[in-house]
Amino acid sequence: MKTEFDWPQIFRECKTNVQTAIIPCISTIRMPQPNLGMGAGGDMMKPVDLFAETAIVNTLKQHNVSFTLISEESGIKTYGDSPQTCYITTDPIDGTTNLTHGLPFYASSIAVSSKPDLASVHAAMVIDLPHDITYTAFKDKGAYRNDKKMETSKISSLAEALLGLDINAYNGKFNIQSVLDLIYKTKHIRHFGANALEVCYVAEGLTDAFVDLRNKIRTTDVAAAFLIAKEAGATITDEKNQPINVPLDPKQTLNFIAANKQIHKQILSLVNPNV
Repeated sequence: MKTEFDWPQIFRECKTNVQTAIIPCISTIRMPQPNLGMGAGGDMMKPVDLFAETAIVNTLKQHNVSFTLISEESGIKTYGDSPQTCYITTDPIDGTTNLTHGLPFYASSIAVSSKPDLASVHAAMVIDLPHDITYTAFKDKGAYRNDKKMETSKISSLAEALLGLDINAYNGKFNIQSVLDLIYKTKHIRHFGANALEVCYVAEGLTDAFVDLRNKIRTTDVAAAFLIAKEAGATITDEKNQPINVPLDPKQTLNFIAANKQIHKQILSLVNPNV
């Protein structure tokens, strides 16, 4: 989708500004943090989350972008004279728990859409902050790790596959029975704790699939990563094998299976044999 804005350049500046903004926070991240209340997505906010969000917002404002912000931290806010023409969905820091524990697996996620729904996302970036890696995609133009085009893996057997699976059910109502067959028939299962980045790993072919059926993950976490994975060739559906198009909102949750085409079919047959 063509726009008047140079999104690749804006993304590059967002990356640099987020990295710079969070440096003071990282140096004190293991110390007691101030109570900033609960973010719009339902998690407790940390200074690092707000510093990253502010860096993104300020970058967009410097480029005179009018936009509606849909953020896991601040919720929905409008900027400029025509905010209904552009929607910016962001999780400023995905994997904050990892970051606060010193684990180097967290990211910043930005999705650009013309409407406030998942199917309208046309530009996306996920920044692997500890490793200085950028994943980007623009609709119908492929997905890239830095400047190198990505494709999903060609693994065709769950016995050989490396599968990401989120079964973190704290304060939730996740039915573990829904994934038991998948667990039993998959040899290698991982979960690293930043779902946006894990979906990008599927896009890059580092893992062969990522599954989250808890109805707990929010659209702010995966809006950017979904476009990146799709542009790399991944199949992404819900557990009923239906395309996913939900509102972009900090409280909107969803289930999904993201995988290469062959593995997606096998996963689906195990989590929902009736499809």
